[in-house]
Amino acid sequence: MSQNSRIQGKTVVLVNGVPASGKSTVARLLSEYFALPVLAIDGIKEPFMAQFDEIDRPFNRRLGCAAYEVIWTIVAESPAQCVFLIDAWFGFQPKETLERYLEQANISKVLEVWNRIPGSLAAARYAQRFDVRQPGHPGEEYLPELVQLADSAQPMALGPVYTLDQSCPLDTQSLLKWLEDKLEVSQRALRIA
Repeated sequence: MSQNSRIQGKTVVLVNGVPASGKSTVARLLSEYFALPVLAIDGIKEPFMAQFDEIDRPFNRRLGCAAYEVIWTIVAESPAQCVFLIDAWFGFQPKETLERYLEQANISKVLEVWNRIPGSLAAARYAQRFDVRQPGHPGEEYLPELVQLADSAQPMALGPVYTLDQSCPLDTQSLLKWLEDKLEVSQRALRIA
């Protein structure tokens, strides 16, 4: 391994936002365009949820914390210079937890796509998913909390942030250009190493 690759470290793109803010759609778009792997909290958590008959909110949260740890274990054990898209609501854990995981995984570059959404729109989207979501996710009782959460949520801002306003049509080209520019340094370093 060259000294450049050891110095370069890994890059993560945090596709962040409250539940029902459009994270998964954005992560899929970026994954397909850039041919990058996506690690998603729900993608890891839901197969485990399917193994239990009843999941209350505290157990759901414990599964979410375990899935979060799995994501960062995968990233930490990956080779230097890997780039991962991580689809999660990062605000469900303290920011210091994320910072610790980033350090343990030898992340040298953090980019963030922040999915800003008004609370009323987040609640409406969340309610549309009641019939199709894996049992164990919070139900209708969660909607008032989600409205308040969405209206006050902020990005992690541990590196450059691109904000998507989910109440407007998605400006795909601007997002792709932004990320392409931000990843260029990493891709250039890969070619040199």
